[in-house]
Amino acid sequence: MKILILGLGVIGTTYAYLFQKAGAETEHFIRESKRTECPETISVRLLDGRKNPRGQELRDSYTVHMAQRESTYDLILVSVPGGRLKEAIDTLNENRLNGPILVFSGMWEDRRYVDTVMAGRKYLLGYPVAGGQIEWQKAELNSVLFGHVMLEREEKAAIDGYAGLISLFDQAEIKTECPFDMLEWIWLHMAINAGVIANAAAIGDIRDSATAAGKLMDNPSALNRTIRTIRECTKVAAARGADLRNYADELAFYKFPAGLGGMLMKHMFRTNQLTRRIMELHANRDDLLYVCRSVYHSGRELGVSMPLFEKDYADLEKKLVQTKDL
Repeated sequence: MKILILGLGVIGTTYAYLFQKAGAETEHFIRESKRTECPETISVRLLDGRKNPRGQELRDSYTVHMAQRESTYDLILVSVPGGRLKEAIDTLNENRLNGPILVFSGMWEDRRYVDTVMAGRKYLLGYPVAGGQIEWQKAELNSVLFGHVMLEREEKAAIDGYAGLISLFDQAEIKTECPFDMLEWIWLHMAINAGVIANAAAIGDIRDSATAAGKLMDNPSALNRTIRTIRECTKVAAARGADLRNYADELAFYKFPAGLGGMLMKHMFRTNQLTRRIMELHANRDDLLYVCRSVYHSGRELGVSMPLFEKDYADLEKKLVQTKDL
């Protein structure tokens, strides 16, 4: 299988490494202005959860192959920060890069918006269960990988060759899970993340997200409050049209009494190194802010009661103004 990865970001490169190891041909499309900066080989440090739920430390290297304009692929992987989907699709169209698209990104937009941006291109939505950091200058990828990904159901996926995509992940030893509705699941996941991010920012400094995340994960009282904030944020996803009854498994943890849930979360973060490290490595501040702002503004527009989240969000914006980082 011939696969194009748009850019050389942490998510795209992590999965490209896995696909290349599984025998696929991977290429990255890098803008002309950045091609000279792009490393030919990347050192890979991966906490790999495919075979061991505790994660196994893996060290390897990944060879970067450059894509050329006017090329056709069996699959195009697009993983971009929130709010930048149109820019990504415009880049593919301008450079005549063709093939079915797997969108592996968080997004707060609705299906009508996505269809409009795609303008007839075949695509399906998914969500990576991985994350970390990539440094071009050092040519290093430091990532965390869980043993599954989320994919749109076949009957809702507007692409040909769905079985081939499942086979690709199978060959890379990654299980696929299909929620009731992929876009609603993404909204719900973003809502949960917004609650976590806001509470981490409340007890730490979002400019140092690793330290803030560490303080949150080790504080049962803050985690207690996080659970209550998450409950508020998931109501925003429901107000946008997501039927939460279809995601009972995803929400089960947050149904516990907040005090008990806080203790369980602290235990999880202490014993589950995959979850802990991915929290510490996620340092894209713009992406973190996009998540919080999307949930906040939708909640306000829809009249959702979210006093805890509103307070934390207001405090976060105030801190950014004070430090001139807004």
